[in-house]
Amino acid sequence: MPDDTLTTVTDATFAEIVLSAKVPVLVDFWAQWCPPCGPLKRVLSELAGEFGDRVLIATLDVDANPSTTIAYRVHSMPTLLFLRDGTVTQTIVGARPKSVLRPAITNLITPYANV
Repeated sequence: MPDDTLTTVTDATFAEIVLSAKVPVLVDFWAQWCPPCGPLKRVLSELAGEFGDRVLIATLDVDANPSTTIAYRVHSMPTLLFLRDGTVTQTIVGARPKSVLRPAITNLITPYANV
């Protein structure tokens, strides 16, 4: 069953979807063989529903998309990259509970939160 709350990106669509996004973006770098990636994807899907159109939550399969994975120096799965205006503002390596991810997303979408 496809999950329409998360946007799938690839090497071919990363620049168009992620780097050109008009809203902040969280990208989940995952792999089929990664045990914590499945549960994390479910948490991200729930958070995508909560935050709606204020943030784009995307997923990228590292095995199928090596160029983007290498370009962003992603070595462990899952890795979450938080981007604002095409620039990485935060990285989280490893699965985290919703109680950690919700404030990280809130910080991402809050203008000038890091000032």
